[in-house]
Amino acid sequence: MEKIAVYGASGFTGSLVVAELARRGVPVVLVGRDEQRLRGAAEGVPGAEVRRAGVEDQAALAAAFDDCAAVVNCVAPFELFGEPVVRAAVAARAHYVDTNGEQSYLKRVFDTFGEPARRAGVTVVPALADDGGPGDLIAHLTAEALGPGACLAELTVADLREPGAVSRGTARTALANRGLWGGGHGLVWADGAWRDGAGHAGADRATVPVPVPEMADGRGTGDLAVAPFALPGVVTVPRHVTADRIDAVMRAEVVPLFGAVTEEAVAALPEGPDPAARRASRWLMAAYAVGRDGRRAQGSVTGPDGYGLTAVIAVEGALRLVAGAAAAGVLAPSQAFDPADFLAALEPHGVRWSVRAGDAR
Repeated sequence: MEKIAVYGASGFTGSLVVAELARRGVPVVLVGRDEQRLRGAAEGVPGAEVRRAGVEDQAALAAAFDDCAAVVNCVAPFELFGEPVVRAAVAARAHYVDTNGEQSYLKRVFDTFGEPARRAGVTVVPALADDGGPGDLIAHLTAEALGPGACLAELTVADLREPGAVSRGTARTALANRGLWGGGHGLVWADGAWRDGAGHAGADRATVPVPVPEMADGRGTGDLAVAPFALPGVVTVPRHVTADRIDAVMRAEVVPLFGAVTEEAVAALPEGPDPAARRASRWLMAAYAVGRDGRRAQGSVTGPDGYGLTAVIAVEGALRLVAGAAAAGVLAPSQAFDPADFLAALEPHGVRWSVRAGDAR
């Protein structure tokens, strides 16, 4: 079996990805800038290799990935450190996935690396985390419920998870993206182009129907208050769904938390939530579609332990790329993989998903 490299392997999410690769029997190469921490992370992982390379040394990064079939990038914040890893993976002719949810970084990856990846014959699929991956896949399936190739008036991608414990890396990422995450809107797709959502807020939703009863604040039915948020789906979904407008929202009570992050708060956090907090948490991504003919559809995907599932999602994507599942270039998850088949592969890990037409508002 071919090797897969994990960049940022000694971090919290990186260590979960390493563990998931080891569980599947995949030879893993741990890469990062701190060799001592990498060696600690490699303990107990059969056949693991450790290679030191920082993002400031492009040649060392490419050399670290040279004999690897794919790279899983878990560095954070991606806004600050992500692009050199993509560049090195492409230079090494290794497929690439990452666990980012940072909208501005994600758009730069699509804008910058499409042609280099095609020339190198590799596939780059960013945003394979618990928000960007499932959000993109369920959005595609929800749009498809109105008919293959249906033209939509609007599609909203929603992150409806409740507030919960976060890792130090997530908090650090929130701080690096404070201009977008703390301020709300981010991008929207409108009239065939990405636009600044703050100046193009016409169709923003204030509420969405509850797609999963147990995530409804104990009510079981009704609506949830939401607010605009810079989710990855606004960048990825327009690449495979035709719609006049695509926007994104998050549970309203969660949005202000991103703007409240401080350096002091980041420093005080543990590297990751404790196992009990992870087991108790659930993530929930939803999509709401309205066709130009007025027909509606709603989809949702939910699962436990967002950090653990992020590792599963990223590894599943990397292995599918190594198996030759996708064309070369930078692709959205739904362009690289069959959405229903990918979500079905997550079901043994506690993921549930559904799509239905006719009852979204």
